[in-house]
Amino acid sequence: MAAHGGSRKVIYAALAGNLAIALTKFAAAFFTGSSAMLSEGVHSLVDTGNGGLLLYGMYRAAQPPDRTHPLGHGRELYFWSFIVALLVFALGAGVSFYEGVVHIMAPEPVVNAKVNYVVLGLSFLFEGSSWLVALKEFRREKGRLGWLKAVQFSKDPTVYTVLFEDSAALLGLIVAFAGILAAELLDMPELDGAASIGIGLILGATAIFLARESKSLLMGEPASPEMQKKVLAIVQQDPAVQRANGVLTIHMGPREIVAGLSIEFEDHLSAPAIEACVERIEARLKAEMPEITRLFVKPQTTGTWEQRRNVIEAASDDTPD
Repeated sequence: MAAHGGSRKVIYAALAGNLAIALTKFAAAFFTGSSAMLSEGVHSLVDTGNGGLLLYGMYRAAQPPDRTHPLGHGRELYFWSFIVALLVFALGAGVSFYEGVVHIMAPEPVVNAKVNYVVLGLSFLFEGSSWLVALKEFRREKGRLGWLKAVQFSKDPTVYTVLFEDSAALLGLIVAFAGILAAELLDMPELDGAASIGIGLILGATAIFLARESKSLLMGEPASPEMQKKVLAIVQQDPAVQRANGVLTIHMGPREIVAGLSIEFEDHLSAPAIEACVERIEARLKAEMPEITRLFVKPQTTGTWEQRRNVIEAASDDTPD
């Protein structure tokens, strides 16, 4: 299934900005010897690679079902989003923390600090532009939900991943500026290393949050309650259905849902009539809810469904958050 155009636009904007910024930061770090600037360069380089991985994940997720993946490749996007979170932690946070510790233990004064200030200012401008693109797309998608709830309920990790990476980048730039300035004014080069550690902590916290959300998507999240209610309402309208007991759903991708329906059919129906009913339901759901890419129907009494639902709810109550 094709990826949403808005997600691609966000990633392309971040990719172009991060590549230019990374090269500029590395050049500034080489000429000035700033630890914080080197950490920022690594951070931007990691963000550039992450944008490429997200684009690759979107490409792989769009591949049609095959013999080895009969339900499609939608979860590839979730897998690569998880890898992105790991890279932010291992490369971004890890290198920044290491560089900070090294420069605190063996401090070296920053030379040509004005170069760093110019680069940080330009980087803030470019990162801010990319952040605004991601923010606009995220606000459009989140609707009336709060910011944190929108991330938790979102099934498309691309937009909020870029938004959080850019937010971490902007915070990192502020910390780098403060560290370099304090190191120069107070003649304490250790503060430059401390700023690098601060950047590492910001990236580490961002990575942990992104990894947690990606893990939840990889494990399998259900469709929204509103969507489940709509499915049941459509099914219940068919004259051959005595009762639509319930529906189990799981997201295989942002706009790919596998649904399993429990239906109690009218008692007098023959097998061909039930088959015709299932075909009608599939056709209507495909027309009105194309995000449901696979549908499985199980004839089941209401009592049997309720017993199964009670088992699931009991297991959910016993599972720690």
